[in-house]
Amino acid sequence: MRIVITGAAGFIGSHLSDALLDRGHSVVGIDNLITGDVANIAHLAGRDFLFIKHNVTNYVIVDGPVDCVFHWASPASPIDYLEWPIPTLKVGALGTHNALGLAKAKGAKFVLASTSEVYGDPLEHPQTEGYWGNVNPVGPRGVYDEAKRFAEAITMAYHRYHRLDTKIVRIFNTYGPRMRINDGRAVPTFIAQALRNEDVTIFGSGSQTRSFCYISDLVEGILRLMDSDINDPVNIGNPHEMSIEEMATLIIGMTGSKSRIVFRDLPTDDPKVRKPDITRARTLLGWEPTVPLDKGLTSTIEYFRKKMHVPV
Repeated sequence: MRIVITGAAGFIGSHLSDALLDRGHSVVGIDNLITGDVANIAHLAGRDFLFIKHNVTNYVIVDGPVDCVFHWASPASPIDYLEWPIPTLKVGALGTHNALGLAKAKGAKFVLASTSEVYGDPLEHPQTEGYWGNVNPVGPRGVYDEAKRFAEAITMAYHRYHRLDTKIVRIFNTYGPRMRINDGRAVPTFIAQALRNEDVTIFGSGSQTRSFCYISDLVEGILRLMDSDINDPVNIGNPHEMSIEEMATLIIGMTGSKSRIVFRDLPTDDPKVRKPDITRARTLLGWEPTVPLDKGLTSTIEYFRKKMHVPV
């Protein structure tokens, strides 16, 4: 197949490009590099990979046939979407519209990167795909939450009205190599701070929970969804739930750091719990995560050591 990936130079987009190329597909990667990094895709030179620098909130043109469009373009960290609130909304709305338009014009399948953030600060735990969420549309996080909720709505509208074969993957917290040092999310922030022997910063009490999925597990789930006949949203994430303080303590121990944990005020609307119900993925895709947390963190810490030039 010939596959287009928007946001291809990002953390997940670049790993998705790897996996699709390894399957023998041709990949066209599109990214405006606001949060993406060409270093994430530099190793793809010489493979069947074409990179186009472009902002998909503007009309998207790709010459030749296209069999599938993965819409992955968007800031995805609270630091990013608070710095880029309007581009975040635009890529969720206009960008999704343009990516769907490309899929429609080419008669291609469409796969949307949605997020557990559509559930907001959830009142249901764990979160099933049938839960409609608890989102503050006018809060600072609303620019990301509502952008993704709109993206899901327009994707389903194209499926129902234009009969487009669409998929929606609701991605829960994911970690692994190629995350940015200054990403702002828990795992990369804790690792970077620990490797520098700086204070490890936790926002809130640290009792809030997350469920962390390693990147290779996530990508496998996404590819199984692409190959399926499922059009309803599917949670892809690791249901192993742990507190933020537990994660910080684990990373300090694994890095051999002298860091200590410090606490700061919890940001507005920060979710208190987050855990996917993956019954749908298990039942319909035969998927569940297999990479243990210690193994995933070991490879992620090794990547950060090299990136930050920190000796072992």
